[in-house]
Amino acid sequence: MGSEHYGLELKYAGGDRLVAAGDRIEGYASLFGLVDQGGDIVVKGAYAASLARLNARGDKVRMLWQHDPARPIGVWDEIREEAKGLWVSGRLLPEVAQAREAAALLAAGAIDGLSIGYRTISAERDAKGRRLLSEVELWEVSLVTFPMLAEAKVGRKSDRDLEMAAMFRAATLALRAE
Repeated sequence: MGSEHYGLELKYAGGDRLVAAGDRIEGYASLFGLVDQGGDIVVKGAYAASLARLNARGDKVRMLWQHDPARPIGVWDEIREEAKGLWVSGRLLPEVAQAREAAALLAAGAIDGLSIGYRTISAERDAKGRRLLSEVELWEVSLVTFPMLAEAKVGRKSDRDLEMAAMFRAATLALRAE
């Protein structure tokens, strides 16, 4: 089949693959102080008690596909609150067909959203009628096509990663100056 078939042209760029099932994925599943499409704002510290309870039970937050509890696609190995928001790091499981599809979609840039599944424990309304979520019970973090919070994306580096990169940069510059 030549390139004249249906007028389709294929172009491939060399370089590293972006994501494959089994690779680590990470990003911010929630960012503090931002209004989502439902009018909710998560307040810093909202996840702390839930994460502590999960840890005490030896339980984990689930990684789902599009919030579907029948479609787990991987595991979150690390979830933590940072100054910016809820940072997650995990792996898509290569043995799961949907995880392989998710990896392909991530690699192609067709999806990149993260979204939280939770139950509200404590919230109040601000003067504009928006819900300020001060405590939530986190159940799952999903890979999604359309996150409620547009800024919640795979691939966002954690504060710790950015600090480490800055330290390495500074050390490299200091060594070069000697």
